[in-house]
Amino acid sequence: MIPSDEILRLEKLKYYEIVSTPAESAFDQIAQLAAEIFDVPNAGIGFQTEEEIFMKAQVGSAIGLPLKNDAFTFFASAPLSSPEGYPLGLIYVADTKFKTAEAQHLKMLSNLADMVMEKLESRIAVRKALRAYDDRLHVLVHDLKNPMTTISLQSELMGRMPGIDDKAALIAGKINAQSKRMIDNLNGILSAARKEGNSFKPKKYKVDLKEILEQVKLALNLSLKLKNQSVLIDINEPVEIFADPDKLATIFSELLNNAIKFSPAGKEIYITHEIADNAVTIAIKDNGVGLNEEDLEKVFMKFARLSPVSTNQENTYGLGLITANALVDIHKGKLWVESDGKDLGTTFYVTLPIK
Repeated sequence: MIPSDEILRLEKLKYYEIVSTPAESAFDQIAQLAAEIFDVPNAGIGFQTEEEIFMKAQVGSAIGLPLKNDAFTFFASAPLSSPEGYPLGLIYVADTKFKTAEAQHLKMLSNLADMVMEKLESRIAVRKALRAYDDRLHVLVHDLKNPMTTISLQSELMGRMPGIDDKAALIAGKINAQSKRMIDNLNGILSAARKEGNSFKPKKYKVDLKEILEQVKLALNLSLKLKNQSVLIDINEPVEIFADPDKLATIFSELLNNAIKFSPAGKEIYITHEIADNAVTIAIKDNGVGLNEEDLEKVFMKFARLSPVSTNQENTYGLGLITANALVDIHKGKLWVESDGKDLGTTFYVTLPIK
């Protein structure tokens, strides 16, 4: 495998969080099924890193880099490719005995490769959505601590005021006790969140939105080529804000990927911006299938059943837009959508504070 852009390929492989993970029965079963289809003792699922093939599932003997096909009299494989077309690895079958691969069996092996990638896609979509919602919850919990701390201090001071009557002092004491208990509960939630790894709070740096949009466009370049689509970023100068660059990349990747999936081949996607009231609004407009009024009301609901379907049978999981919405919310921004109706395109707007 000689991918055109090794850096993007390796980033996509890292994105799936599959390398150096323990064996899983689902992948083992797919490899075993491949071996049974071809009636061979050796089969496996491997992902190509920079220097080796990481075996996620293996039946019989393993393979390595460089591929030692000459160790087997019979060897057949199907590539594991991301939806954009990045070659990530392969599913293979092998035998020391001579065999003839039938076209039907090779087709079935290709279908098994698709099953592997479908599992990776669906799993990472769920993980991203859960993390985004957890982060949003934890940010809200953190923000709730400040007023609760103020209530606790004020109630304690009230109970110590000279001349306060016994009833008022009793009420102040109860308020203080309940607010402290609430603060302890909130601290417990945040403590558990911090132990999970990365901070849930956005890591805010000065970033250029135009640069991030260009990076997202580059990462989705293969998807655009597959559908002969183009993205016009009509932003002619830096648009700098203070925000988390990784979370912003996820937001715009989900929105642009959505535009690609729901636009016909050959269409153009337009990205513009507007600055007003210490905030910047990015608009991503496509010429795709559009949304009706009912769709507009539930587009950001989890697992909402919307009327549009992807134009090239791309898989959709109902999680991309809610992931983007949660991450925009973490930045104290706003995400909304407009559409004139079926087949009239859709425009997603992201408003983010500059500071």
